[in-house]
Amino acid sequence: MTRKEYRGERVTVWPVYIDSSARRSGGRKIPLSEAVRNPTVEEIEEAARQLGLDPEVVEARYPRAWWKYDRAVLVRKAGSKLGTLRILARKVSELRASKKRF
Repeated sequence: MTRKEYRGERVTVWPVYIDSSARRSGGRKIPLSEAVRNPTVEEIEEAARQLGLDPEVVEARYPRAWWKYDRAVLVRKAGSKLGTLRILARKVSELRASKKRF
C-alpha cells in the first residue's frame, strides 16, 4: 500500500518531529519538555512496535528537505497526530532509560 492509501488512519513520523535539539521552526512538533534528544528511526520503530502501532519504515522526502531522501516511520494513529507523537516520544525516552539500567 502507498502512503496515500493510509490517509487519515496513519501518521508519518519523521525523527525531527520529536527531537529536542530541533527548533519548532526546524520541524519539531511537540513541546521541548516532552521531546527526546536525537531520536533514530530504529528507536521510533521499536517504540511504535511496543505500543502496537504497526510501524513501517519508509524512505521518502521530508518536505523541508525535498531534494534528498530520508527515512521515516509510518504508524497507526493513537488519537490525534500530536497525541501519537507525544506517546512515541515518551516511549523512546522509556526505552533509553531501560537500556541505561542494564
